[in-house]
Order: sequence, then structure tokens, then C-alpha cells
Amino acid sequence: MYIIVVGAGKVGFYLARFLLAEGHEVLLIEKEKGKVAAMLPVFGESLMEGNGSRVNVLEAAGTRRADVLVAVTGADEDNLVICQLAKSVFKCPRTVARVNDPSNESLFSTLGVNSSVSATRLIDSIIEEQVNADDMIIPLVTLRSGNVEIIEIDPSDSSWIIGKQIGDIHLPDGAIFISIIRDDEVIIPKMDMAFKHGDKVIALVKKEVEQTLREML
Repeated sequence: MYIIVVGAGKVGFYLARFLLAEGHEVLLIEKEKGKVAAMLPVFGESLMEGNGSRVNVLEAAGTRRADVLVAVTGADEDNLVICQLAKSVFKCPRTVARVNDPSNESLFSTLGVNSSVSATRLIDSIIEEQVNADDMIIPLVTLRSGNVEIIEIDPSDSSWIIGKQIGDIHLPDGAIFISIIRDDEVIIPKMDMAFKHGDKVIALVKKEVEQTLREML
């Protein structure tokens, strides 16, 4: 896969290096001569000096054959322009943009950027999950832009579900038990299976009913 990364700040530097290590063909574009000179020993021919928001630079970079273009400069307006040029002029099938101001995410989506990544939004989400999580419910994975989560539930020894069969527990709409961890063994739950002390439960739950499930258990 040919991936163009525009912007050789910390994000672009480590992303390009990681992608190269994964075996992809990568070109990292940076407009500051000093950065290019410093990074040349690391990237060699995979590094190009130029302003990625200019058509001639993207043309020289081979954007017409790129599978993905990632714009991770420090300026949202530059990242948007770069992605729009890649899509409209060079027909790049997939564009990804770094969004520094979370309020710009909807604009990027409206204007055709395939994916936008807001570090501010991600960090805020992580903090919120950690503040809201207790020892009983731990978020493991967030899916579909944060609408659905896979969570780990660790019932206390006094929980009312101990001894109850799964079929007797009426979960809120939007929540389902997907596995039970018992003595380090992963068990696919069945309706006649009863919860035991020490069981951990993995559940798939929509965000809007997570609090209901939390209160229920």
C-alpha cells in the first residue's frame, strides 16, 4: 500500500516510521528545510521537501497512485485543503486528517474527508471513561465513533446476579452479555448458565444504556 503522510511533526514522524516498519511504501512530506535535513538519515528516499497543500507538490509525490493520504500538519485549514486536493484533483481513494480543534470535525466530514482524528477528543473520551469507570465496569473497546462499547463487568460477591441464570436476567435494550471469564477460561454464555463468585462478564453495550446497566448490577 502506498501512503503519503503530509507534515513531519511528532505525529507524522512516528506514523511514517511505523508504516515503513509495517512494510508499506511511504512518502513523508515536510515543508521546513531544517526538519527535512534532520530527518533525511532516518527516511532517505521516503522523505520529500515541499508544501503539501500545493498541487505541484502532491503531483510530484505521486498522489494519483496513492492508496491513502494522511494530513497531520499543525493547522486544520492546511489539513483540510490537502485532503480536498487529494480527493478532487488526484482521486485519492482515502484521506485521513488530523483535527486540532474538535469543533472542526463535522466540517471535515461534510467536505469529504474520509476520516478525521482529534487528539483532543480522544484524550477527553479517555479521561471521561476513567472518571466514570469504577472497579465493577471497565471499558475495553469503543466502537462506531463511541456509540458502542465492549466492557468488562466485575460483579461483587454480594451482587444479586450471583446464582442467577443468564436467562433470568433481563438486560436493558442495547446490552448483551457476550462471554464469561471464569478461572481464566473464556466461556460462551448459555441461557441456563448461572453466575458464580469470581466471574467476570464481557458485555456489548450502547453508550446510552451503559449507566442503566451500571445501576442494574
